[in-house]
Amino acid sequence: MNFDQIEIAAETWKPEEILAWGLERFGDAIALASSFGAEDVALIDLASRAQKDFHVFTLDTDFLFPETYELIDRIEKKYGIHVDRRRSRLTVQQQEEQLGPQLWKRSPNECCNLRKVEPLQAKLKELQAWITGIRRDQTPHRRHAGKIEFDVNFGLVKLNPLADWNSAQVWQYIHEHDVPYNPLHQLGYPSIGCTHCTRPVAEGEDLRAGRWAGLQKTECGLHFKEQP
Repeated sequence: MNFDQIEIAAETWKPEEILAWGLERFGDAIALASSFGAEDVALIDLASRAQKDFHVFTLDTDFLFPETYELIDRIEKKYGIHVDRRRSRLTVQQQEEQLGPQLWKRSPNECCNLRKVEPLQAKLKELQAWITGIRRDQTPHRRHAGKIEFDVNFGLVKLNPLADWNSAQVWQYIHEHDVPYNPLHQLGYPSIGCTHCTRPVAEGEDLRAGRWAGLQKTECGLHFKEQP
């Protein structure tokens, strides 16, 4: 099958089949991007069942919650993997010196670009394909994400094995397979990013209402671009 046919066929594939196809097709040139949310830890467990050796990387903004850093350590030990931690070209101090304090308040898109998008661009230049945990029901921008698609933003193949799952399916998988997860999920944080830009979600709020609260922003720029 050519790539267009694979894109269509993949819509009927289970996550395990998508991961198996990607890991076999791209070998060392594919990696799983993980922010260590619920979807991401489920994907890591699924990947471990498809293949013993696989690559995982994370974008360490230097502003992650302590619970997130602890979870990364737990995941590495449980699955015997090394998580490649990619950071901004600027340290926190350099960012403050060059762009002023609390950039995330004044220009959150610029902060995300420096601490997430640029490190991601550098990592993806080393790859032919990447795997993400995005789901179609998370944001309007993600509604049309394919399970296998060509990522026009970064110029490589993108696998979204959980695109058609919902939150309940993710958590059912986590509990059934005893997958380690971030304890902040039990404290009202359905989506966890940086400490400065993430708050708990109140009952009845959208699951991503705790990200960049008070701002017209729902994406950090890794998957979809938003206007400044």
